[in-house]
Amino acid sequence: MLAKFGPRVNLSSVYKPAIFYLERPYRLFRSYQRSHIRPDLIAGITVAVILLPQGIAFAFIAELPPQMGIYAAIVGAIFAALWGSSDQMQTGPTNSISLLVFSSLSGIIAVGSPEYVIAAGMVALMAGLFQLAMGLARLGILVNFVSHSVIVGFASGASILIAIRQLQPLLGMNIPSDTIVGTLTSTITNLDQVHWPTAVLGIGVMVFIVILRRINPKLPSALISMILASVIVYLLQLDKAGVSVIGQLPHNLPPLAKLPIFDLALISKLSPGALAIGAIGLVQTSAIARSLAARTGQRPDSNQEFVGQGMANIASGLFSGYPVTGSFPRTAISYEAGAKSPFSSIFAALFVIIAMFALGPMAAYLPRTALAGVVIVIAYGMVDTVEIRRIWQGAAGDAAIMVITLLGTLVISLEFAVLIGILVSLALYVLRTSTPRVLAVIPDPTFKHFNHQPAREGCPQLIIIEILGDLYFGAVNHVEEIILEHLKQSPDQRFLMLRMHSVAHVDFSGIHMLESIVHTYRERGGDVFMVRVGPPVMRIMESTGFDLYLGKENFLEDDTAISHLFYRKLDPAICIYECPWRVFKECQNLPKRSDLIGISKIGEVPIDSAPTITPAQLWQELHGPEKENLHILDVREPREYSRGHIPQARLLSLADILSNPDTAVPPNAKIILVCRRGRRSRRAAQTLQERGITNLAVMEGGMIAWEAAGLLEAVEL
Repeated sequence: MLAKFGPRVNLSSVYKPAIFYLERPYRLFRSYQRSHIRPDLIAGITVAVILLPQGIAFAFIAELPPQMGIYAAIVGAIFAALWGSSDQMQTGPTNSISLLVFSSLSGIIAVGSPEYVIAAGMVALMAGLFQLAMGLARLGILVNFVSHSVIVGFASGASILIAIRQLQPLLGMNIPSDTIVGTLTSTITNLDQVHWPTAVLGIGVMVFIVILRRINPKLPSALISMILASVIVYLLQLDKAGVSVIGQLPHNLPPLAKLPIFDLALISKLSPGALAIGAIGLVQTSAIARSLAARTGQRPDSNQEFVGQGMANIASGLFSGYPVTGSFPRTAISYEAGAKSPFSSIFAALFVIIAMFALGPMAAYLPRTALAGVVIVIAYGMVDTVEIRRIWQGAAGDAAIMVITLLGTLVISLEFAVLIGILVSLALYVLRTSTPRVLAVIPDPTFKHFNHQPAREGCPQLIIIEILGDLYFGAVNHVEEIILEHLKQSPDQRFLMLRMHSVAHVDFSGIHMLESIVHTYRERGGDVFMVRVGPPVMRIMESTGFDLYLGKENFLEDDTAISHLFYRKLDPAICIYECPWRVFKECQNLPKRSDLIGISKIGEVPIDSAPTITPAQLWQELHGPEKENLHILDVREPREYSRGHIPQARLLSLADILSNPDTAVPPNAKIILVCRRGRRSRRAAQTLQERGITNLAVMEGGMIAWEAAGLLEAVEL
């Protein structure tokens, strides 16, 4: 069996014109290699041995004549191969689709009537047109939004239904019932009506298949058991003893069906079922293509596969068949048999035609109980317990989808169960994408990666947030609420850095949200910065003018972003006097005055706590008549002072002012306090004012403003 999990491949080709998909047979014949003929023939024969009995058995599940299963097997395999994209895909009747056909039609048309047969062909045609339109419209990518759990839940539920529906044919009983519970109840309560020759033959077929598979799994156990059962019926004349047989198979190629394509009333009735059949067929086929890609490395095109499935169903409906789809077991067998191209599927169809003419007479003695036994064994194999267990132990949402689809399959009509499963899958996708993870991150101990580390303290001035999802209209409120909640809990974190590498798309709602966040932070005296903005997102930001609103300088390089913010935006006073942690690499060599933490209270000092002087005014006073009475105190740390200062300034760090009440300050001079931005100067001014020194002022903007005005260079000259 194919691996169901593997590398996710890009199955869509949105830039190819519609005509490209219709020209697939031309490209297929032109590129075919002679070296592939032998392995394709071997794979075709191998698949045909399985396809013939399955075609008959699956038609039996759908309550259709056996020839319809054979016709669908032949036509579906050929057309899907010509217009599909996968080299090993095998398309034809399947267990689940057959049951879905029965469920869709039995409630509106009498089973076994000519109208029922015609409706099966119409459903195939309608489902095919839907699939073809999806492919030509290049909507193949939509299949990725349907959870794999829908397929697992539907296949499991369908297998249970199939097995229960085959109990009465297996035992030779005929007690009509519309529900699964009714079928079980009537079978159990009427065991006295069991036709024992039929039951023994059917159960014997099941036991024979199980034993033969254990002896040699590669043997066509279903075909051998059906031939052997036919021989037994013929030799013992069991058909005359009440054992029901299928009857003679046709000896002609698939004939053109007369379908009421303009009967709008019938089309209206069949539409829900056709939509469900078309949808589940596409999802199932795409799942097989993804599984194959993990083994072969081929990159199938889901749009081309949609076209192939559509053409196969249209042709099957027109040529007396019923709906078809990709088959997991037959595709796996084709791959393991060495198939190299889609011609293996065409060869399989040709061998089925040969076998139909050669073995057709034997079908006159093929007992229905043998088919029921084969179907029950196949249905048992459809229940993938390993996959069910993995989903159940995995994400809760996937498990819920699987259970809902499975229960819906058992309780309500299959087509609605499928549609409900798909809708729940899409709803879960919307829920997940509308609530992306928004995590506050800090560097790990190596300072090479940013991780969410809730047990560690972050920077009191800068919060770094990583958005793991797209910023579209459905997600922006969630993202904004989390960011604002962080700001509410830590109002002193005036600077925000957004890591955007996981944001692949942003719409206009996302732009508005980002503008609101920037406005909020700037109102608080802070700012917003971004790193790792992808090209598609950047193009949207440029086209909407957001890049100018934020400022080109606020888009930072990932490697230097922290250094830029640390040395140009963050206040080192808070780092030194109020933060005991060393969050960033740049913090490691920073002096920490842990003895002053809780005493300095720099962030609590009001902006207007002391008179101010602008850099230009200070420059004028330094060159005016009162310059001798001017005393400039630089309250930064020694390392900052050594990197650049006003020549007339004397170093007297805030730590010294706070820790030493007897700090020597000229009593009669006018004192100008200078730091990097002004916050430490205001705290120093407050402390000196409390000690009775009032003839002082704070230089606005600190040394950053002084340097921005070009005065640092002028003084040094």
